[in-house]
Amino acid sequence: MSEITKEFIQFLIRAKQNTYAGDGEESEPSRPCSKDLHYQEGEFLYIDTYLGSFDFIGEEAVWKNGRPIWGMNYYGRMLVDDIPEGFIKCLKEALKNVPASAPYRGPETFKYGSFEYYCEWKGNVECFEGNEKILFEGKIIYKLSFHGGTLK
Repeated sequence: MSEITKEFIQFLIRAKQNTYAGDGEESEPSRPCSKDLHYQEGEFLYIDTYLGSFDFIGEEAVWKNGRPIWGMNYYGRMLVDDIPEGFIKCLKEALKNVPASAPYRGPETFKYGSFEYYCEWKGNVECFEGNEKILFEGKIIYKLSFHGGTLK
């Protein structure tokens, strides 16, 4: 039986909204220089760990009763030297709006002031890949790629 249930999807969305996107508290780093964010509810544990800031790489994973059941890797980078004010707020607001039908990053489109967020993907929660980008005043300033799925 698949571990991917409505309960899992709802947990994953809450975990994403309460960690990086929701300015969640960092946990003890799991690796040198990593930033780790944990979220737990009942039998589910979510951990997002990443390295870097301007250019960064990371992994989100979910455990159920101590067993890993789902994961996603991502790599993102800024394409400009000076990050426009409001960029982080735009990204976090987009990520808070993660859709239940595709609980990977943010929605297909999201606007925040002079910023435009776009996310595209293929596959489903069991096996997927995708890309997101943010434009500022019509110019692409950030890109991220992601992929993941269930773990058995």
